[in-house]
Amino acid sequence: MDPNITKALNDKFYDKRKSGALELEGLIRDALAAQDHDRIAKIVHQLCHEYAYAVHQPHARNGGLIGLAAASIALGPEVARYLEEIVPPVLACFSDQDARVRYYACESMYNIAKVAKGEILVYFNQVFDALCKLAADSELSVKNGAELLDRLVKDIVAESAATYVSSLHTPSGTGEEEAVEDLERPTEDFPTAFSLEKFLPLLEERINVINPFTRTFLVAWITLLDSIPDLELVTYLPRFLDGFFRFLSDPNADVHTMTQASLDRFLNEIKKIARIKRGIADSRKSTGEDGGSVKSGIEAESDIDSLVPDQHDSVGEKEDGSSHTGSITAADEKSDSGEGDWIPGQDVQVDYSKVLDILVKFLGGSTEEEEIQLTALRWIDSFFEICPEDIMPFVPRLLSHVLPTMAHDVETVRQAANRVNTSLMDYIMSLSEDGRRSDNTPGHPQLPGSLSALGKELTGVERRDSNLSSRLLKTVIRDQADVKSVDSRATRTPTPAEDRGSSPRPRPPELDYQAAVNALTLQFLNEHEATRVAAIAWLIMLHRMAPGKILSVEDGTFPALLKTLSDPSEAVVTRDLLLLSQISKNSDDSYFTSFMINLLKLFCTDRRLLETRGNLIIRQLCVTLSAERIYRTMADCLEKDEDIEFASIMVQNLNNNLITAPELADLRRRLRNLDSRDGQSFFVSLFKSWCHNAVATFSLCLLAQAYEQAYHLLQIFADLEMTVNMLIQIDKLVQLLESPVFTYLRIQLLEPEKYPHLYKCLYGLLMLLPQSSAFAALKNRLNSVSAIGYLHIAPRTYVPSSNFNHLRQKSSDTGSPSSQPAPAASSFERPNRLKAREDGGVKWGELLDKFKTMQERARRSQRMSSLGEDLISPIQEKEKSPPEVPPKNPNPNVRPGSVAGGATKIPPVPAGAAAHKPRPSLSNLGRLAGGVAGRRKK
Repeated sequence: MDPNITKALNDKFYDKRKSGALELEGLIRDALAAQDHDRIAKIVHQLCHEYAYAVHQPHARNGGLIGLAAASIALGPEVARYLEEIVPPVLACFSDQDARVRYYACESMYNIAKVAKGEILVYFNQVFDALCKLAADSELSVKNGAELLDRLVKDIVAESAATYVSSLHTPSGTGEEEAVEDLERPTEDFPTAFSLEKFLPLLEERINVINPFTRTFLVAWITLLDSIPDLELVTYLPRFLDGFFRFLSDPNADVHTMTQASLDRFLNEIKKIARIKRGIADSRKSTGEDGGSVKSGIEAESDIDSLVPDQHDSVGEKEDGSSHTGSITAADEKSDSGEGDWIPGQDVQVDYSKVLDILVKFLGGSTEEEEIQLTALRWIDSFFEICPEDIMPFVPRLLSHVLPTMAHDVETVRQAANRVNTSLMDYIMSLSEDGRRSDNTPGHPQLPGSLSALGKELTGVERRDSNLSSRLLKTVIRDQADVKSVDSRATRTPTPAEDRGSSPRPRPPELDYQAAVNALTLQFLNEHEATRVAAIAWLIMLHRMAPGKILSVEDGTFPALLKTLSDPSEAVVTRDLLLLSQISKNSDDSYFTSFMINLLKLFCTDRRLLETRGNLIIRQLCVTLSAERIYRTMADCLEKDEDIEFASIMVQNLNNNLITAPELADLRRRLRNLDSRDGQSFFVSLFKSWCHNAVATFSLCLLAQAYEQAYHLLQIFADLEMTVNMLIQIDKLVQLLESPVFTYLRIQLLEPEKYPHLYKCLYGLLMLLPQSSAFAALKNRLNSVSAIGYLHIAPRTYVPSSNFNHLRQKSSDTGSPSSQPAPAASSFERPNRLKAREDGGVKWGELLDKFKTMQERARRSQRMSSLGEDLISPIQEKEKSPPEVPPKNPNPNVRPGSVAGGATKIPPVPAGAAAHKPRPSLSNLGRLAGGVAGRRKK
């Protein structure tokens, strides 16, 4: 350069540097006109290394930047061969500490790019990276300069990025023939100056920024690149979608709005591509089936419109306001079905699996990221229309994330999660013909008859329009039909373009049932009721589809299902029982027995569950399963149970349900029919187990109209310990006698000659009760038919043992020589009437023996329990008072306190005992009764 130019470029004043640049521009023009490229190269080298790279000389750097801009303007189209040396020093100045240097760098690069045009795309990554940093610059003037440069580069990219080939990459021939060949050679043979493959790594790196200005810059560029049809940025969407989605959580409203709009564009573009491919597949299908005939354009378009009627939205508007519609013209379809033209979008490949993997990951984010979760749910819901078969591998993960989101704090997120759950359930069920037919299966648990009804019944959420389910089902069936038709024809080998563009979808992979069950089982621990209900609804549906693949006998989910019976939500418990019943119905007897045993164990360990939910669980199971089978199995298990206390409580619960539950009306009618062998067998099975609870056994006999057996049970009651709990049970029984269930029993009181022992049973209850409200109620009932009862003379087929002493005393008093003393007999002696009845199929005497044995075991168990509780105080009381020595009883057939002649020796009462001894209260009645029985035994 001339000395005056070098001096001017080093000057601290901008005007002098500008005048020096103008002189330099004229010098470069003269050298270019003289084809003196060597001098031009030396000048450019001098500007770069002596000026632009002069880090510690800001004025020289500014002069070098303006000098490089002037040289580029002078070179014009020839600047391409010098850009490799011109651009790097300008880019280096973008990161200078001096704001003025950064601004002049923007100005210089603007002039260089304006001249270079498409050639600047060779350095697009470097320019883009510099602009990305300057978008967040603290100096306003620098940001303004960078914005001007950014607009220019965007215009160049929008105009030339898809097609421009650098002149440096195009080989130039020396001869005319070679030059003509280069002009005629298609541009596809040369690499374009701009490459998405090279740009994507930089975008992946920058997409993780958090500065709102930089994010705005990136969103604008992504939107621009997506609007260029030939670039097909949607193909590379999985590479930057993760970071792009995070922009939705930016507190800056502009960033959120721009990101949401850009994501909507991508989603609409994906929908358009899917519609195009589906339309092409339909067109080819019709061509193959109709012998080469092609649908008319109107018919083809109407078919595509029927798939997604509400999706005529544009893929995205260009910057000039134009838009790409989602419809497919008749000419496009007609040309593609034969030897036709290429349809835009037919060969665009979107990796749906990678996109879904990113979307599912965002579902498990924190509750503060509701915008990200909401958008991810909307995308996933759209994918059921776009590519339902690609969703199958993600079902377990979707269940793990979507079900908890159904209880989200934000209403919109909650509704979106419900829609995804609905679509997913509809899709899974639509793939199984068994799932669609199982509604009409005889004997199946009562479940809703349609998919929408199933969702409402089991999840309790509103479903969306039914046309989605039908549209989805038609799409899946059509796709499967495409696969079958293509496999059956196989007349020609498809071209690579056909394979890549519009080949029918393969059959979707099979659902991983075990992974899905594991994901659903974990939701039992969720704190929200809606999530737990939805999880059990899914298990019910999956078990209906494939009962042999999930929830088998050896499945570890079974304990979790049992534990769920303790759930505080009644809706969860009801559906859990429905699932357990469904499993039992599809299993063998061993599984059913195991289920009953484990249920009893759960009741034994969780007494609170037995108290609060025991009746609900038993009744619900009796609705969905055989009530007789349940009662028989539980009775067999309880008969052998070593826990006497629990067995008594469980029998009491089962007996109360047997008497009161409307669901067990058929079972009660079956019990009253003891003339049949089945009724006798069922009664005997229950009686053996009911022996754990004396009042329940008595109630069972009343229910079965075995009044004579009930009367003999009352005789045994006289020797039992009358505890407070027993009196309470008798009180409840008296109340139940007034219920509609025992209407037949009250009517039978009008026929004393036909039911003689019924009077004895009810009067026996009256004698057992203390004078309370129950006593008064039963007494009033008996008094209302007392006149009929007095007219009755009971047949004397046997003499009760309790009357033997009375008869003996009467004979001695009258002195009748014909009266013989009756033989002594215990109160447990088997009556002859019962022996006679055993021929009918029920061994009544053995049942009485069983009752006495079980009650004796219960008495010993209760005594041991009371001794364990009062281990200290009773011993101290015995030390204070001398022990009582019971009189020796020479006759074992006579109870202690009686003599052979029948007179009872009453021990003398100490003086003043009646005045000072307090009357026993109801709370101490059990302990006092136990003490009396113990002294009798001694």
